[in-house]
Amino acid sequence: MTEFDETRDEAKLDDVVWRNRFIQLQLLRIGGTLVVLFALLLWQSDLIIEGGTVIGLPLALAGLVVSFFGPKWLAGRWLRPPRP
Repeated sequence: MTEFDETRDEAKLDDVVWRNRFIQLQLLRIGGTLVVLFALLLWQSDLIIEGGTVIGLPLALAGLVVSFFGPKWLAGRWLRPPRP
């Protein structure tokens, strides 16, 4: 195996890692958005509970926090080396 082949294998591994991290970021955003939509249905409609419920408001706010700040937190975890 030549040095060129080893470099190419490392580049492929880096591409896979970054692709997986990108997918994780997007799934976190989508999940937060789905929580917000569910919470709004819970809070403002009769689809889940007759008359709605106040629990939907804090749940919607939690979903917004996850959707906006979760990717930044996750990216920060990737920048720090793991603890031994």
